[in-house]
Amino acid sequence: MPRRRAVLSRKGITDHIRPADCAPDSGGTSHGTAGYGALWFGEAQATKEAFSHAGLLLAATERITVATGIANIWVRDATAMNGAAHTLAEAYDGRFLLGLGASHAPQVNGRGHTYAKPLAAMRNYLDAMDAAPYDAPVGERPFARVLAALGPKMLELAAERAAGVHPYFVTPAHTAKAREALGEGPLLAPEQAVLLEPNPATARALAREHHLGFYLALPNYVNSLRRLGFEDDDFTGGGSDRLVDAIVAWGDADVIRRRVQERHAAGADHVAIQPVAADRGLGLDQLRELAPALLEV
Repeated sequence: MPRRRAVLSRKGITDHIRPADCAPDSGGTSHGTAGYGALWFGEAQATKEAFSHAGLLLAATERITVATGIANIWVRDATAMNGAAHTLAEAYDGRFLLGLGASHAPQVNGRGHTYAKPLAAMRNYLDAMDAAPYDAPVGERPFARVLAALGPKMLELAAERAAGVHPYFVTPAHTAKAREALGEGPLLAPEQAVLLEPNPATARALAREHHLGFYLALPNYVNSLRRLGFEDDDFTGGGSDRLVDAIVAWGDADVIRRRVQERHAAGADHVAIQPVAADRGLGLDQLRELAPALLEV
């Protein structure tokens, strides 16, 4: 499979979005997507199936890119993944971006698969995708694929075999390391968690409860953070203040805008904004409030 270049706007959003959120209100403004160039969403054990959800979001929008962030390689074989991605790319004029990831042992084993050697698994999966038969029509803008790469070896694989990377639960320091590993060509599209809350104690408590507490239970993320210099004490109690502040940009819109700018300065082409919130509605409120400030980025 030829490696397709992925081109995105400078910012997108991750999670929280349903097809109904993409419809304009009575004033012609989208409820949750105005001002953003891409919609990212993940695929975990208890989430919506990635390609069904992507198809619904694509059908509900006209110009925005819809990206899996990520589709789990253990969930479907490479031929099925390849066919599904081609189907959406052809139907929606190349607006579909395929993000692939090896996920995490609890998410994979919980579905009846056996999680092992994620780097080798990803390399073999890409080989199988490239060799997969596909005789149906291919659109003028075939899909590009990016990898959920955290460590240096997966970043190296992405530079060789994908259009770029979508690192999740990482700091701006990781963004700089990723750009160095990838070189200038591939897309670098990290996720950035945000929280519109100026009070430090409140912001950190919400970040621990609704973001860090879940992800720190997954060894892949902890190992990634160790490579960035974090230690055992940073991973207890939902995360140290130092870790919370590195992962979640909290404060007013100007503070969050500066963090997104920091990502771009570190080498990001595109930043996927993830609002930290107790419920989906509050997350959408944050996205709407942040959009004017982020238009300047």
